[in-house]
Amino acid sequence: MDRRQLLGALGALSAGLPLAGAVAEEEHGKHAAGAGPLAGPHAQFCGIHMAKKNPKLQFITQHFCAGHSDEGHDDMFQCVLFDSVGKNARLIGVEYLISDAAYRKLPTEEKKYWHAHTYEVLAGGLIAPGMKPDEELKFMKMILPTWGKAWHTWPNPDDPVPMGEPMLIWSLMGDGQVDEKLVAARDKEFGCSTQAIREARAKEFGLEVPSVAPPKSLDTIGRQWTNTGEDRPTKR
Repeated sequence: MDRRQLLGALGALSAGLPLAGAVAEEEHGKHAAGAGPLAGPHAQFCGIHMAKKNPKLQFITQHFCAGHSDEGHDDMFQCVLFDSVGKNARLIGVEYLISDAAYRKLPTEEKKYWHAHTYEVLAGGLIAPGMKPDEELKFMKMILPTWGKAWHTWPNPDDPVPMGEPMLIWSLMGDGQVDEKLVAARDKEFGCSTQAIREARAKEFGLEVPSVAPPKSLDTIGRQWTNTGEDRPTKR
């Protein structure tokens, strides 16, 4: 995403437009060579995914996301997931991001597939390496209340080709859940400090970091802030 596109997206975010509006652009030349879903404005960010069936199974995951709009529903990002940002990166899955309002309308049975992003944002788990700190903060304010539905279609990175069934992904939702070796590797790769990012976001958002236990089963329905009671944030 180049600077012009990034600033345009952030301008839309600050104006309170829906998710797809943040990366929307006039369609032109859509049949030209090189045109496609990610040929226009899109967002790139990095997070640490974990398998819902086994929270100890975790992956550094690169997201490349573009807005998607349908009549009457224009608040979704659709993302392709890679294991790195290199030219020979493996395409390991897909993720859909929707607003909290859209999530609340889902059937109860469907909600077990969707994970919250509150802890990932506030604890520094999600980063956008290509953005400046102030731009990244604006972007993360939009991501904070969203929900994601992610599947890894290459569940075992040791396999030479994708094998087996897609694996449902969940989000880290409390301190002590992440593999610290992955955090260290990610920080080293992108020259950042997850702890420093966490402190900056705590100051900016003015909210306590969520504390939600890992899922007990594949049927667990996610929460954004607390294990029990009213699921709302606590101010610092």
